[in-house]
Amino acid sequence: MSRVFVARSAKLSKWGADVGVGNHLYKVGCADQSPDSLIKDGWAGETDWKLLASEEAEGAGEDEVIASIARREKMIDPALYPKIKGATGIFKLKPSSVENHILIARALDGAAQLEVKLKPKDFADYLLHCARR
Repeated sequence: MSRVFVARSAKLSKWGADVGVGNHLYKVGCADQSPDSLIKDGWAGETDWKLLASEEAEGAGEDEVIASIARREKMIDPALYPKIKGATGIFKLKPSSVENHILIARALDGAAQLEVKLKPKDFADYLLHCARR
């Protein structure tokens, strides 16, 4: 059984903000074992990746997971940026999309508090939700 995971690199986020891509960059991948060994190796020339969330994915491969998320969110094309050359599955997220997702979920649950303060874990949960669809 494979695991879908979401990781974040502070250095890559800083690079994204510097080049105009945005600072909400997250790596989504799929691994047969624990993703910790993959995260230590790193992607896009950075080794400061941190695992934010992971979950079991029955019968889904990395290509299917990435395609599922790419239907809703923008994946950074690794051919356009030499820094991330060859690193697929890096997504640029808009905070408004994540905030809308949280607000709708809270409203459907009948929660009274609708104020949202986004954290990296919220972005990871949103990506895992998109991967399930």
